[in-house]
Amino acid sequence: MRGTLVNVIAVLLGSTIGLLVGRRLPERLRRVITAGLGLSTLLIGMQMALQAQRLLVVIAGMVLGGVTGELLGIEAALERAGTRLQAWARTGGGTFVAGFVTASLVFCVGPMTVIGSIQEGLTGNAEILYTKSLLDGVASVAFASSLGVGVGFSVLTVVAIQVPLTLLGSRLTFLMLPDVLNALTATGGLLIVGIGLLLLEVKRLPVANFLPALPWAVLVAIGSRWLGW
Repeated sequence: MRGTLVNVIAVLLGSTIGLLVGRRLPERLRRVITAGLGLSTLLIGMQMALQAQRLLVVIAGMVLGGVTGELLGIEAALERAGTRLQAWARTGGGTFVAGFVTASLVFCVGPMTVIGSIQEGLTGNAEILYTKSLLDGVASVAFASSLGVGVGFSVLTVVAIQVPLTLLGSRLTFLMLPDVLNALTATGGLLIVGIGLLLLEVKRLPVANFLPALPWAVLVAIGSRWLGW
């Protein structure tokens, strides 16, 4: 678990630095930072999404995932959880939920999360997660300076995803199959694009309701592999 532990420490440290810096910035500068983060998030998401090799798999995953998330009410549940965390943290910032959801997706949806966690579980080598920790730590400084303390709470999501992947590494190697990983990465990229649109205030999409698209994309990719499509 060293990789995940380092990842958590990096995000908490980066978030703390971001909060200290953000409190000293006037509102107009925080808006500029948020806009810059929105554009950067769009770029990250588009780069991931454009790696899609099988568009039908990604489309099927998004549609099935969106319907599943809507029926389960994931967006509303996550907002309620974020509101409770906000009350517990005694912060009045209106960006708490946005910071929590944004950082959770950006830090946990990419291929480094899957490959790094499984690799550490299989071999004990956490180099990929160490690299991810550095990137997440730097990103958390920027996110927290604009979106506030909710970014720091994204470590809960990091732990919830990376710890099971590490512990079950030997049983989850199918996630590292090229076509499965590609579907997972491209679908995650589309979710991050949705976050970018949210940060830029272009369109508020229920991104959390599309989270089931990730496991659906994996299932569709595996099904297509078995059927030889």
